[in-house]
Amino acid sequence: MEENKPYWEGKHFSFYTNKECEYYPCHKVPEGQDFNCLFCYCPLYMLGRDCGGNFKYLDSGIKDCSNCTLPHKRENYGYIAAKFQEIAKAMADREREAEHK
Repeated sequence: MEENKPYWEGKHFSFYTNKECEYYPCHKVPEGQDFNCLFCYCPLYMLGRDCGGNFKYLDSGIKDCSNCTLPHKRENYGYIAAKFQEIAKAMADREREAEHK
């Protein structure tokens, strides 16, 4: 019987490493760990506290994601892809709010 795997698992589009990047790796990870650069600028950032990652807010109010590796783990592609509807809704809500100011 064939195992039911997510559609993206094992596909090249779901994982990319750019070892030539001047910031690689941008987070502290164990040597030899797969590091996914696909979501270099995390699309979950704008979800604030609902992103699901390991973050903290600084006294200045800035969201600090320096200890978060959620978007950089191979197995989290599906989690991020599943959040795109939520991201699109949040963006639309913000646009509507801006129109009414």
